Amino acid sequence: MNSNKLVVPQAKEAMEKFKMEAASEVGVNLKQGYNGDLTSKQAGSIGGQMVKKMIESYENSIK
Repeated sequence: MNSNKLVVPQAKEAMEKFKMEAASEVGVNLKQGYNGDLTSKQAGSIGGQMVKKMIESYENSIK
């Protein structure tokens, strides 16, 4: 089973936008398409920023 598949395939565009915003916030320039030349640190920074924003969003929704 591939755990990278979106549960809601229609969310792909929104997730791409979210990823680009997170990358911009941490100072990583993503290209459209292939980004396999990112360092582990850069990729981790993007993922970490995405998780941080999701947690903040959830916390704000339960207030």
